[in-house]
Amino acid sequence: MIWLYRLLFLPLLLLLTPYYLWRMRRRGGYVENFSHRFGGTDSLPPKKASTRRVWLQAVSVGEMLAIAPLLEAFKREAGPEVYLTTTTSTGYKLAKEKYGALTIGIGYFPLDFWAFSASAWCKVRPDLCILMEGERWPEHVHQANAHGVPVISVNARLSDRSFRRSLRFRALLRPLAAGITQVLCSSKRDEQRFKALGFSSGQLQTTGNLKLDVHIPLMTEPEKAQLRRELGLGEGLVLLGSSTWPGEEAALLAALSAARESGLKISLLLVPRHAERREELRALLEKSGHVFHFRSDGGAVADCDVAVGDTTGELRKFTQLADLVFVGKSFSPHDGGQTPVEAAVLGKPILHGPHMTNFREIIRTLTEAGAARKVETPAELSGAVVKLLQDAPQREQLAAAARGWHEINRGATERTLAVIRDQLRTRSS
Repeated sequence: MIWLYRLLFLPLLLLLTPYYLWRMRRRGGYVENFSHRFGGTDSLPPKKASTRRVWLQAVSVGEMLAIAPLLEAFKREAGPEVYLTTTTSTGYKLAKEKYGALTIGIGYFPLDFWAFSASAWCKVRPDLCILMEGERWPEHVHQANAHGVPVISVNARLSDRSFRRSLRFRALLRPLAAGITQVLCSSKRDEQRFKALGFSSGQLQTTGNLKLDVHIPLMTEPEKAQLRRELGLGEGLVLLGSSTWPGEEAALLAALSAARESGLKISLLLVPRHAERREELRALLEKSGHVFHFRSDGGAVADCDVAVGDTTGELRKFTQLADLVFVGKSFSPHDGGQTPVEAAVLGKPILHGPHMTNFREIIRTLTEAGAARKVETPAELSGAVVKLLQDAPQREQLAAAARGWHEINRGATERTLAVIRDQLRTRSS
């Protein structure tokens, strides 16, 4: 089956190359270490006989943030050395900023073609491979099997869309399923889905969601005040649009207007999921008539109605300024949703649209805990925003429920580490 994959890979790569080149040019930041895509790596230190080496692949920013407790535990315990790869330029930038001291190297994951993957494997020579969440690459897994290296899928999950697609190609996925040593699922629902795809019970274990163990450094009050000034957020309440997608910014602008018409003193902080949309947002804000400021333009010189956090890796700081959070990618025509975890961890009242399928279990438990509320339409969003911003006790009730939800859902990191330690012990014996 791997030969069929190899034969199909190159024609598909050639077909999709124009799209990916356009996307890379639009998002920027991909020129550095572009050779990594073709199996190159930066110079790695020689392997030590007494130290195991882990190749950890985390696709983008969210996964990069989620692996922090694992990397910190490895360093604290004098555990394995880690070569860390990612797929996106934003993930790469964040990895370089946060994990240089916790890894032996940081690079881009090679294109999953035989020659590129084999070249990277000869250079990295890991003793264990860890794939985060939805990362399941046939050639990479085949190379691991050929080298006798176990593969652990960590925080593994399947969205509704991925599950439906995978069911259609279940027969083709069997070799991939057989090649993955263990699948550590983020929920029981995900475990059931992997089982339906042909993974055996012995491969599967529900260890929980690493993102629920996230530790977010809290800013001091002076630091918050400084950040507010830099963004141009004056006194009053702050409504945050967290990782918004096209159309949702307009809905939040309408909510801002409705809140102000009700007599509330409020500013809007927009954090688009893709920072490269800044010119699109600039045109929308100019049309709206609101005074606005973009974080990427430097510090604000005066207060504004709308601040745009168009930078990478600052959402956790921005969330700490919020009195109410709307989670993006949850209104039509979008589906899947963005993560509500950071907002919950920080004890923020949460609103979201009807389409949160990528976080179905998290949203279900947040809703049951009384920490999040669904709004069906943009018009309903405006009403909910006004109602909650007028009711401080109700916001605090939601916030307390979010903090309680986080406390009872922690522990995935230690359960995941136990499996990794066991694999490394087996490998060294």
